[in-house]
Amino acid sequence: MIVRVGEKPDDWNEALLVNTLLRGIRQGCPPGPFPVRSGLLLTLSLNHSVFGMSSPITAGPRRVCRRARRLTVAAAGLAASMASIAHAGERRFTYNYEALTLPKGTVEYEQWVTWKTRKSSDKDFNRLDFRHEFEFGVTDRLQLSLYVADWRYQSGTSVDDGAEFRDVAVEVIYNVLDPTTESLGLSLYGETRIGPELLELEGKLILQANLGKWVLTWNGTIAAEWEESNFSEDKGEFEQTIGGSYQFTPTLLAGFEFLHGIEYEDWSRFGDHVVYGGPNLSYRSRGWWMTVTPLVQVTDLDDEPDFQLRMIFGIDF
Repeated sequence: MIVRVGEKPDDWNEALLVNTLLRGIRQGCPPGPFPVRSGLLLTLSLNHSVFGMSSPITAGPRRVCRRARRLTVAAAGLAASMASIAHAGERRFTYNYEALTLPKGTVEYEQWVTWKTRKSSDKDFNRLDFRHEFEFGVTDRLQLSLYVADWRYQSGTSVDDGAEFRDVAVEVIYNVLDPTTESLGLSLYGETRIGPELLELEGKLILQANLGKWVLTWNGTIAAEWEESNFSEDKGEFEQTIGGSYQFTPTLLAGFEFLHGIEYEDWSRFGDHVVYGGPNLSYRSRGWWMTVTPLVQVTDLDDEPDFQLRMIFGIDF
């Protein structure tokens, strides 16, 4: 028996679908394929001897066949519906990217909020960063994103208080290896951000491994950044993140994320290493999802926030 519905659905969904199809086969109704939700194609191949049916199957009454087929389609719809909740492209992480891209023709909106607070050098420091992102599945492997406005609100003795528009941005992700069909997924990422006092070019290598209900990911990032009104201040940034996420139910996932970063001032001297770590939690429902990650600084840098939290809320169109 072969059952394919994108990623494998939960066992009880599969059992429901197969049992319904088996009833139809015993009554003389040959199996699919059946088209199901979200453009997925479900294919079943059954070896009759597995179910103790050594004699050829003869056609049953047409009305019984029609009833069995209706039951089969209903079961397929239910299985695909549950699979769509768990595998519609929602993000398991907030500081890590996954290798999978949106399917062709899919549109999604993501609202980012990142809160950073309390430095050893500034106990009153607080910053809220907001990003408003629209994602488009150009092909099944190519994803384009537009950040229509990145802005922040901050306060503290080490910064100028108030709200500030930062930039707009364009992001492209190309999936080279699909982690659902290969042992290791690979994607290439590029982003350009431009604003009144910011120009940034960023490249990222994304690796992903699917191990049962676990998803593990690693991102390696290099960025070039120019700041101030005439872009006079330049620096490089190197960052790597790792994450793991376990799917407890189709709607609830939890895991961990770690972030390591270092700046390269004027592209001539390295700064200090900073490391953060913490848990993540993701909830999925039909048409929307939310993921939250709190991170605590495990190094001891006075000028870096002691704590940060990122929430991403997504809506599928």
